[in-house]
Amino acid sequence: MNIQERLDSLKKRLRTDEKRTRIDAIEQEMNSPEFWLEEKSAQEKSRELKHLKDEVTQFEDIYEIAQIASEEEVATLEPEIHELEMLAYFSGKYDNKNAILNFYAGAGGDDAQDWTEMLVRMYLRWADRHGMGVSMLAESRGAEAGIKSATMEIDGLYAYGRLKLENGVHRLVRQSPFNAKSLRQTSFALVEVMPAIENETEVTIDPNDLRVDVFRASGHGGQSVNTTDSAVRITHNPTGIVVSCQNERSQLQNRETAMKILRSRLAKLLLEQHKEKVNEIRGEFSAPEWGNQIRSYVLHPYKMVKDHRSGFESTDPDGVLIGNIDDFIEAEIRMETKE
Repeated sequence: MNIQERLDSLKKRLRTDEKRTRIDAIEQEMNSPEFWLEEKSAQEKSRELKHLKDEVTQFEDIYEIAQIASEEEVATLEPEIHELEMLAYFSGKYDNKNAILNFYAGAGGDDAQDWTEMLVRMYLRWADRHGMGVSMLAESRGAEAGIKSATMEIDGLYAYGRLKLENGVHRLVRQSPFNAKSLRQTSFALVEVMPAIENETEVTIDPNDLRVDVFRASGHGGQSVNTTDSAVRITHNPTGIVVSCQNERSQLQNRETAMKILRSRLAKLLLEQHKEKVNEIRGEFSAPEWGNQIRSYVLHPYKMVKDHRSGFESTDPDGVLIGNIDDFIEAEIRMETKE
């Protein structure tokens, strides 16, 4: 299949005509004064509009160039066309959403917490490479080093679709920098990936199912954070999910962030359990499992990163840890699609 045939196929698979119609509809809505009265809805649609425009413009620019360029010039478009072909895989319910990533250090003290911080940096750099925005929503640092837990939101085109298969336990093998003899140490960290659900109507939560507790925030943030009951903990009683936030200065901001994370966790749970409504989820919530690792990062006695699902390997762990994880993401997406 030549490049022109691939582009014609992509036009159908990406549904660019439908997306262009959706762009026109949102822009027409935005011309109405009433559009901006509902701030959250307006923000969600504005974000959707940006993502749609980015995708459609990216395709149309390449398609237009391919019509007038020489064969040699068209061949240089291969990386961009390959990127668009990857986007065609993202057809899941929430694939076009932002991604919320939770990080949890496993057992192992400073080594595990340091490994968790390394993973946080890896995804920050991956997002930066793709021109995506990142917001740190929560962070709990270790007493001596690293991060016990953290939550970030990545804002970009198909952020959740790209990252959803990064969900799982990540294993590091290296010489420990935290003991005098530099013994080999195995550390584990859990990465939980969820779609960011802004619109309250997408995942409806009964307020009667919630227990909300406020408490004194700790850690960095200034005097107003640390001396007032600004931190919020929300428990969803039917599932047992507990979400807390203390990064913001006000209790209201922390509550809004905590509710956003709760909606995201419930949305993911609905997908996993094939349910339509939150009130259909009953019984004890099963937290992200500490099971078999999805990927191993070996820095000693040899250097290798291996994904245990797709079998993809890299002998450049240093490059992987500065955000070069696209090959792993692509290998897993292709395997998942084939299955």
